[in-house]
Amino acid sequence: MPSARRIWLAVAAAFILNGGLFGAWASRIPTVVQQNGIDGGQLGLLLLLLALGAIVSFPLAGRASDAFGAARTTLAIAIFYTLALILIALAPGLWLLAPALFLFGGAHGAMDVAMNSWAGEAERYIGRRVMSSLHAMWSLGAGLGAAAGYLAVKLELGLAVHFTVFALSLYAITSWVAHIRWQSETRPRASGGSLFPLPRGGLLWVGIIAMCASIGEGAMADWSALFLVAVTSASEAQAALGYTVFSVAMVIMRLMGDRLISAFGPRKAARFAGSSALAGVLLAVLFANLYTALAGFVLLGVGYALIMPLAITRAANDPETSPGVAIASVATLGYGAMLVGPPAIGFTAHFITLHYAFCLLGILACFIVICAPALERR
Repeated sequence: MPSARRIWLAVAAAFILNGGLFGAWASRIPTVVQQNGIDGGQLGLLLLLLALGAIVSFPLAGRASDAFGAARTTLAIAIFYTLALILIALAPGLWLLAPALFLFGGAHGAMDVAMNSWAGEAERYIGRRVMSSLHAMWSLGAGLGAAAGYLAVKLELGLAVHFTVFALSLYAITSWVAHIRWQSETRPRASGGSLFPLPRGGLLWVGIIAMCASIGEGAMADWSALFLVAVTSASEAQAALGYTVFSVAMVIMRLMGDRLISAFGPRKAARFAGSSALAGVLLAVLFANLYTALAGFVLLGVGYALIMPLAITRAANDPETSPGVAIASVATLGYGAMLVGPPAIGFTAHFITLHYAFCLLGILACFIVICAPALERR
């Protein structure tokens, strides 16, 4: 069997690939829109299709991980996910782009579940918490993908050349690192049961905690810049700092997260995370100043950084549900909430302004604090 360091590197490579391909896509959305003559409404529907593809794939990937092994499933989906990004660039029109994005979203979501199942196995094998550091590698990969996209735009590379060269190069490097001698756990599928399960029992509260954090992450991605402009009168350049400081705080905290969780335990770590997110909302909302809002966004990043690694580790070690199905059910509720978060903020802002709509994130942070005991391993 491989060393602890070697298994961590293998799983980290899968996380970097998953984040890198998604970051590459996100960085070239304006190019995709321009190439295909897409308006705002059509883009919204396309992004919804991508998200729906991910949600549909979660339980299927969970079943496959249990049946065939998480490592094998991750490596198989990685091939499909790489090709799906290239397919987006080759789609000649809106009607072919739509199914390509659905497939891309499905591959992204399926690999997410499978690699998190593999990460749970690696964590048990290594004998200490590593989930948070692996999630930091996803953020690193997304940053690399976005940086490569920026470079491609500067070099005026076509979408097909950019996606093909980047996807195949990243896949070649990460798959070489990820292929190790590793025998994943397998579990036969139990008779009966829902094909698209939602978390039940104690796992339901884990899913709710993940949902609260995911809504916040989605809201920060879509509304942080607009919040700074509308509430603090920030310039366009200053507004771009909002999501930047949030993302940097998440990466740094995830790199530190495993030690913090090991030192204080999941319950205290989650309560710290929820309290940090609540403090961040209060700073941003109460003072309505650019610098206090940016400080608040840092605290929000610190808080949200710990929640998904905690939730995934708890699901991977659930005593009643197999890891693949447990992670898929939590992902369905957690990541699926990213669909709800931005529209919920927008709908609320219509009635009470965007300034006070952010208070919703504070309420969700309180739920994280209250439900934190559910993250203890049973």
